[in-house]
Amino acid sequence: MTKIVRFGVSVEEDLLENFDKIIENKGYNSRSEAIRDLMRDYIIKEKWNIKSEKVAGSISLIYEHDVYGLSEKLTDIQHHYHDVIISTLHVHLDEKNCMEVILVRGKVEKIKKLYNEISSLKWVRHTNISITDII
Repeated sequence: MTKIVRFGVSVEEDLLENFDKIIENKGYNSRSEAIRDLMRDYIIKEKWNIKSEKVAGSISLIYEHDVYGLSEKLTDIQHHYHDVIISTLHVHLDEKNCMEVILVRGKVEKIKKLYNEISSLKWVRHTNISITDII
């Protein structure tokens, strides 16, 4: 286990009051837990700006499955990025729409390229990416 270090933080009273309300609503047991989570999130966001960093995450997308050639194009793109794709989940939302969740692991630069290729396709209605640090 990593050594725990104590440090002090000075903030405005109203900022702390608002923070305390939020962490109480989220169910945190202490400010320390909430601050650790915020620090981790900040570090992950910064890693997203460094092309060579390794991350893991998911890309989710919703698209119309009956658009001619779209499913094949998505499959081709995924085969091209087989080295960063861990797994794919495909769900039929209704008669017209499908959702895919693509689990990824690898360098930021390649995952960004994959995400951009998918999100720029016509008839892909929505895309979202969520990343985390590989610990």
